[in-house]
Amino acid sequence: MAHRSARLSVFARQLLVDRVIVLGKPVAMVATELGVSRATGYKWIRRYRSEGVAGLDGRSSRPRRSPRALAREQVEAILAARAARRYGPHRLAYLTGHPRSTISDVLARAGMSRLDHADKLTGAPVRYVACHPGALLHQDHKKLGRIPDGGGHRVLGRSAASSRHRGDGYDHFEVFIDDASRVGFVALVEDERPASAVDALERAATFYAARGMRIERVLTDNGSAYRSRAYGALLGELGIRHKRTRPYRPQTNGKAERLIKTLLAEWAYARPYRSNDERLLALPDWLEFYNHGRPHTALDGLTPDQALVNNVSGNHS
Repeated sequence: MAHRSARLSVFARQLLVDRVIVLGKPVAMVATELGVSRATGYKWIRRYRSEGVAGLDGRSSRPRRSPRALAREQVEAILAARAARRYGPHRLAYLTGHPRSTISDVLARAGMSRLDHADKLTGAPVRYVACHPGALLHQDHKKLGRIPDGGGHRVLGRSAASSRHRGDGYDHFEVFIDDASRVGFVALVEDERPASAVDALERAATFYAARGMRIERVLTDNGSAYRSRAYGALLGELGIRHKRTRPYRPQTNGKAERLIKTLLAEWAYARPYRSNDERLLALPDWLEFYNHGRPHTALDGLTPDQALVNNVSGNHS
């Protein structure tokens, strides 16, 4: 993940390498085309030649040493007190002898900054957020009954539309959401077969790469398409690790489930449509609004795009 002031995303670095290595253009010329210095251009060419494609990924800007950081034992003591007593930063500050701001930072890094994110009996965190954009991508499938020409029951009423719905079939969608930034992507596919899941993941990887995000892990349920050889082969080709939910635990993939509910409420069933094509044509505009204009409560009112740009802990250079 490139830091927010970086001139080149991962996708742009790949473009620079292609123009220099494949097309044979001078580094200085390509650097000028992409709006960076010649030194920056040579830096990425050197990394590519020494490390391959992996060298184009961002590197953590976290310092190698943090002399003033809390010792592990102190962090564990704060978290243990939080779990045992369920105190906030103010009361934990008196109990542990650390400033309130330090307590707040420790709890936030551990995903325990809110009491409702922990189990009431054990205090164990039940809410998780990936450390940076691209670290974990959720994928799920949703099929939606097609709307007959002229409208369905929301336009004509159930009695008039009931006989017209038969045989219209379903639209199939592969839904993706980045765990850290909540940037979403929806791909219309043919069916629930492995080829459709593979095609959707390829399109999603391109979508997120254009935003400077490299997918490290994908979380899916245990559907046959996600357990197929074709899907596994694409994951290996893209260098993505596959994680699957435990059987009968759909809440593990809850962010994708939540996006699907939002999709249905704010797009699919938000207003009456007079044809299926009309509804499909409204999807790109809704996704643009979701990523760039819709405040997200889990992001403290930011849009997913703003959360992506403002991501501090995941900045890399």
